[in-house]
Amino acid sequence: MVVEWIGFLVVVFAFVFSGIRTLYEYERGVVFTLGRYSSVRDPGLTWIIPIVQSMRVVDMRIKTADVPRQEVMTKDNIPVLANTVVYFRVDRPADAIIKIEDYEFAVRQFTQAALRDVVGNAELDFVLTEREKIAGSIKKIVDAETSAWGVDIESIKIQEIELPAEMKRAMAKQAEAEREKRAVIIAAEGELTASENLRKAGENLLKSPAALQLRVLQTIRDIASDPSEKIVLFMPSDVNELVKKVTGK
Repeated sequence: MVVEWIGFLVVVFAFVFSGIRTLYEYERGVVFTLGRYSSVRDPGLTWIIPIVQSMRVVDMRIKTADVPRQEVMTKDNIPVLANTVVYFRVDRPADAIIKIEDYEFAVRQFTQAALRDVVGNAELDFVLTEREKIAGSIKKIVDAETSAWGVDIESIKIQEIELPAEMKRAMAKQAEAEREKRAVIIAAEGELTASENLRKAGENLLKSPAALQLRVLQTIRDIASDPSEKIVLFMPSDVNELVKKVTGK
């Protein structure tokens, strides 16, 4: 009789022990009783009825899904290669298990489709310069769909947008042409400023003959510093007349 009781207690203990589950702080347990949803268990030690009940564990931490690079056609018919990263977390564990088979795979696929839709309705310049707005539009579309699955989209980042090789070459030529154009404009502005300064300097020298003579003498001195240079002076007419009067010729 004692042996039978011991055997019975061992069976009961094994039955009870087999139903013990431990959930970490970042986990939730979705419990089904005879195949029907019954409850969500919080972190800690919990117990389910063996055979009758089963539990699916859901990770509540933020997950990262890398959406593979894909070719997308912009509104102005230019193909670009783009890839994104999605940060999401489960908000309602029961819905994430019951309403969608694989919510991680579904989030990646839906983000990929939303990327094609958003980029396809935008021109290339907007796609290249407004990545944050593009990512925000994708997040809005994906979040509206995944909220019914109990999944919350934290953020979406566009990692890279790559242009075709021929488009890169065309843009490089355009940038080079813009730089050359700007250099010509700057040089022309410098010439204009220099000519304006020379005009003002000439007007000032004409107002003061003494200053003009000093400037001439300074120029002669600069040229005379090089012994290989020859200097030819053209004397003013009034000086010639003075010489004739002195010499009598």
